[in-house]
Amino acid sequence: MKRLAITGGIGSGKSTVCRLLAEVGGVEVYDSDSRAKEIMNSHPQVVAEVEALFGPEAYKEGVLNRPYIAQRAFADKELLGRLNAIVHPRVVEDYEQWVACQSGPYVVLESALLFSSPLEGHYDVSVAVVAPDEIRVQRCVARDGATPEQIRERMARQMSGEEFAKRADFVVNADGVEPLLPQVEALDKWVRELKK
Repeated sequence: MKRLAITGGIGSGKSTVCRLLAEVGGVEVYDSDSRAKEIMNSHPQVVAEVEALFGPEAYKEGVLNRPYIAQRAFADKELLGRLNAIVHPRVVEDYEQWVACQSGPYVVLESALLFSSPLEGHYDVSVAVVAPDEIRVQRCVARDGATPEQIRERMARQMSGEEFAKRADFVVNADGVEPLLPQVEALDKWVRELKK
């Protein structure tokens, strides 16, 4: 079974492209971000390690205190690296178990950190979803209720759209002008015709 990975910066349109691919191609999508959150809430060893790293404020009534973790981790690169070292290997393990249970022509991995995480190399081909920075900021402000400044700060810590596009095998333009559906249909066809 072929493995397709979809990546891109915050607000680029990754999730929309994945949803369309699932509809067009009838394929399953593994959302590494939501799975990482699930693992941080449910995996006993991960919970213990995150608590040891961030202290008792890391969880409130047994649920990950995401604003607290995000505020601490994004302000301290070393702390973020240590958190990733706890969570990322578990996500890779979870992804591999998930793939083993799938049976379509290909599976889709959605990951913002694709090119800088242990998930790199766990796919056959990669797709970058790109959009102009201002459109990405508008999407995130509407979706997350964050300020434009907060979104730009997060964007500054990620690869640029150009860098994502350079490293990927296929690029989808989610600028809101070029229609997405024909691009997703072309992507689905391309993946199906690939010789693994």
